[in-house]
Amino acid sequence: MIVVRLFASLRETLGSGEVCLDSADISTVADVINVLANRGDHWQEALAAKNLLVAVNQHHVDKSAPVVAGDEVAIFPPVTGG
Repeated sequence: MIVVRLFASLRETLGSGEVCLDSADISTVADVINVLANRGDHWQEALAAKNLLVAVNQHHVDKSAPVVAGDEVAIFPPVTGG
């Protein structure tokens, strides 16, 4: 099982802050995003943003990073602050 946490506008747009995925056919962060995008048009649109940030087990990674059962994948839009 891979736990995916969605933050900020993604959580609001998709109506969910956490999704659990079967890890059987998932080996990278890109796979996680593809599985989620297949949930429907609004998922696909929200996850298509090129500037999404991703962390695996609280370490920032790119979409080619490996994931395994038990990992936590966090996906969030870039944040700005002042």
